[in-house]
Amino acid sequence: MIALVQRVRQARVEVAGTTVGEIGVGLLVLVCAEPADTPALAAKLIDKMLKLRIFSDEAGKMNRSVQDVGGGLLIVSQFTLAADVSGGNRPSFTGAAPPALGRALYEELLRLARERHPQVAAGEFGADMQVLLVNDGPVTIPITMR
Repeated sequence: MIALVQRVRQARVEVAGTTVGEIGVGLLVLVCAEPADTPALAAKLIDKMLKLRIFSDEAGKMNRSVQDVGGGLLIVSQFTLAADVSGGNRPSFTGAAPPALGRALYEELLRLARERHPQVAAGEFGADMQVLLVNDGPVTIPITMR
């Protein structure tokens, strides 16, 4: 699985002008499933996100997790994270999981997140979404789970 984790002051996802997911302080996580991914990798990714120490402590050092600061998670599916541009200027997305597998793993990721964290919002799988955010720092961390 591929994830792009952004520390945010606020973020929301809209579909057709309607907000479908929204958080205040927390993590916006763009996530892409790959063909060989499994539910076990989704669990590993959730554990990593929840423990990732990228929020500042009282000394200003990145030493706190989203759980430590009581922040939210906004998890958005984004197959374009698997883009391959090595063959030209038009990206290939063959590295992304097929839609049925991608949806199943995204839903499993959301289920696990909601089981382990009290504040979880989501985008809408396969929808044309607008993601609005205030990146804090900015802090943006790519994560690849294999």
